[in-house]
Amino acid sequence: MHPQRQFNFDWLLILLTLLLLGLGLLMISSATGRDAAAVMTFFELPVVRQALFAAVGLPLLFALTLINYRSWIAWRWFLYGVMLLLLIAVWLLGRANFGAHSWFDLQSFGLQPSELSKLVLIIVLADYLAGHEAAVKRGDGLLVSLLLAAPIVVAVYVEPDMGTAVVLAAIWFGMLFVAGVRPVHILLLIIVAIVAAPLLWSIMQPHMRDRILMFLHPQTDVLGKDYNVIQALIGVGSGGLWGKGLGQGTQSQLYFLRVRYTDYIFAVLAEELGLVGALLLLSLFASLLLRIIRVGARATDAFGRLIATGVAVMIFVQVFINIGFQVGLLPVTGLPLPLISYGGSSLITTLLGLGLVESVAHHPIAPDAL
Repeated sequence: MHPQRQFNFDWLLILLTLLLLGLGLLMISSATGRDAAAVMTFFELPVVRQALFAAVGLPLLFALTLINYRSWIAWRWFLYGVMLLLLIAVWLLGRANFGAHSWFDLQSFGLQPSELSKLVLIIVLADYLAGHEAAVKRGDGLLVSLLLAAPIVVAVYVEPDMGTAVVLAAIWFGMLFVAGVRPVHILLLIIVAIVAAPLLWSIMQPHMRDRILMFLHPQTDVLGKDYNVIQALIGVGSGGLWGKGLGQGTQSQLYFLRVRYTDYIFAVLAEELGLVGALLLLSLFASLLLRIIRVGARATDAFGRLIATGVAVMIFVQVFINIGFQVGLLPVTGLPLPLISYGGSSLITTLLGLGLVESVAHHPIAPDAL
């Protein structure tokens, strides 16, 4: 007798996603200021475009929920190959944005393959690590997983996009940790990273080294390289407990903060909604991550557990780095704040990742077990 088919749907995860999306739209609208409507058409407004991206991404989230996540195993090498080709093509033919060739210009919007590469890496690593648990514990599986991750990480790094490369490396490490890598091998990885640090420094792009030096020696170029960080710190620090009110932040409304509705949107939120608003945002992210971890913990196979792990690491690292550089705790990167910052590729990638997590919750029993 076949076990009864079970379907689950984590509605709280969806509610948290919608709350973060709504908060993001609210802050994008506030950050763009009242003057935006005077110089842009309706469909050029960042908040309208972000809403349209959400209107595309949310149905994709539900579509991925209905597709059994195990079916992606059959497509993993095809997706991996296509992603590598896209990353090479965007490096050769893509549009330069802040010095990085990471975008395909598709007229009305830009496509950033490095964002989608996060999900492809999650699927490929989850399949390998789930099927080679003994090899991972021995150590040779660690090397194979590194060989799988390295081409994508390197292709993104040479765009150059160090921030996304760091996220990809963190996804690899986080999934490896959950797959059961031995502590001694983790220690060896840390030692290798320390030994390789001078080599990595020597091959960094000049602007990457500048950002690290800015972090180590702050406020040495207050009107140049340090300008945005200083303005972000002013915004975060001046918000107080309750903030200055929506649309009332001086750093965003008077355009002291330049990239205010993308990379530095947390500074806008902290200034206008204060400590209470910042804590609300962090609480929503913490709750979202706990729901993802819960789905992974309840998964009936290692592949599903590792899928949830990869998505959780992807979101956590981006939140940690984005907020970290705005409060002076980390070097500046170009990473957006998931579900909050303006950006179609980032938003849709995050929603697709959450769709994979929902699929893990929705399909607890493998088809051949029915």
